[in-house]
Amino acid sequence: MPEIVIIIPALNEERAIGKVLAHIPGNIASEVVVVDNNSSDATADVARNFGATVVHESRKGYGFACLKGIEYIMSRAKKPDVVVFLDADYSDCPEEINNLIQPIIKQDYDMVIGSRLLGKRQKGAMPWHQVLGNRLASMLINALYGVHYTDLGPFRAVKLDKLLKLDMKEHRYGWTAEMQAKAAKQRLRCFEVPVTYRARIGTSKISGTVKGTVCAGYGILATLLKNR
Repeated sequence: MPEIVIIIPALNEERAIGKVLAHIPGNIASEVVVVDNNSSDATADVARNFGATVVHESRKGYGFACLKGIEYIMSRAKKPDVVVFLDADYSDCPEEINNLIQPIIKQDYDMVIGSRLLGKRQKGAMPWHQVLGNRLASMLINALYGVHYTDLGPFRAVKLDKLLKLDMKEHRYGWTAEMQAKAAKQRLRCFEVPVTYRARIGTSKISGTVKGTVCAGYGILATLLKNR
């Protein structure tokens, strides 16, 4: 088994983070890192109580939080082989982590993306505009880079050495799009697996507001065009 570290960006997820951590399969990861993205609630305290390592990133933004998690991993004496990114809102199923890492272990894929559009979605889990936006963004990546993605889902596993070569830069909404675009340009061996997706606990910072949806759409489009 490769050594696996899980990174969970979290902003005001005190109601959900405990459930996420409780359902991560035992012994699958050497460390679970929760990046507290300047929460105003007890997210960090709950995460510590469930045994996670908590690091802090005061600059709000999904990409900022992910980059802080990578920075922490690189400070470890022993580096992991694989990094898993998992959301803190309990919309993804932590029990399915093994489904993401098996193609890396058995078939030597570089990155595995959990596709919500290929998997089973709970009714109302993804608003229509989120589904449409993901389809359009995936189609654009496919057209620009000659690949075949169905989703930009944040639930993913990637070899650490390949992740570092991607030289990730995005700080906010374009993080997942940047990763997939750069992976396509660098000809990484990528694979998608169906994942279960349920209604998140609490309100989404992106799809739950008009502003969040518009900003996310603009950020993803700008990222794709910038990295073409």
